[in-house]
Amino acid sequence: MLHLPDASRRRLIAGLSAALVAAAGAHAALAAKKEAKPPPPPPEKKTGAVEDLMREHGVLRRVLLVYRQTAGQLRGGAKIDPKPLRDAAQLFRNFGENYHERMLEQAYVFPTLRKAESPAAALVPTLVGQHDRGREITEYIRNVTGKGAIGDPEAFARALEAFDVMYQNHAAREDTIVFPAWKQSLSDKQLREMSETFEDIEHREFGKDGFEDALKQVAAVEDALGLADLAQFTAAAPPHV
Repeated sequence: MLHLPDASRRRLIAGLSAALVAAAGAHAALAAKKEAKPPPPPPEKKTGAVEDLMREHGVLRRVLLVYRQTAGQLRGGAKIDPKPLRDAAQLFRNFGENYHERMLEQAYVFPTLRKAESPAAALVPTLVGQHDRGREITEYIRNVTGKGAIGDPEAFARALEAFDVMYQNHAAREDTIVFPAWKQSLSDKQLREMSETFEDIEHREFGKDGFEDALKQVAAVEDALGLADLAQFTAAAPPHV
């Protein structure tokens, strides 16, 4: 048996006790870490009504960029597969014209501006007229691309470019004048209710997240036509002056 002075024995016992306590604490911490559940994911952030309208414009503008690029390629003599263009036109018809324009803008946004006697309401007749003209051009694109070949490339290119110019100006006025005026005419409570109403309409119309589905569709069109790589649209450096 090892004989130690009392002081040494007390120090040894104290050291062993401290080591045991530390080991027990580490074991408990490790066990607690294993048993701890991961934190729940953060709640999904709601999209406001105005943001909803503007991001839908983003999808439609991507269709128009497809039209613009296609027009230039046709004028250069390129052979274009009409199927992706028909898919693009069908997306614009379903998501843009039937849903975004008729069910949201013409059913809720424009009437509210008229009722509030907003100065932005002066644009409404022109905007509705452009909705109607857009439907005519979309139908023309669907008819041409449904024949399996583009019979008159120059006429088709002109229609694509005209649609692009009209809608880019149309959407820009809505984003910077109409939608802000509509938001201003609603109370916070009314705006929240509109956000919920728009979401309900989207789910009723598409049975799922219509925006996410539209994004996938336009991306598929871009991919089919070789337009998916954003880097190809980077502008060249300007000439030296």
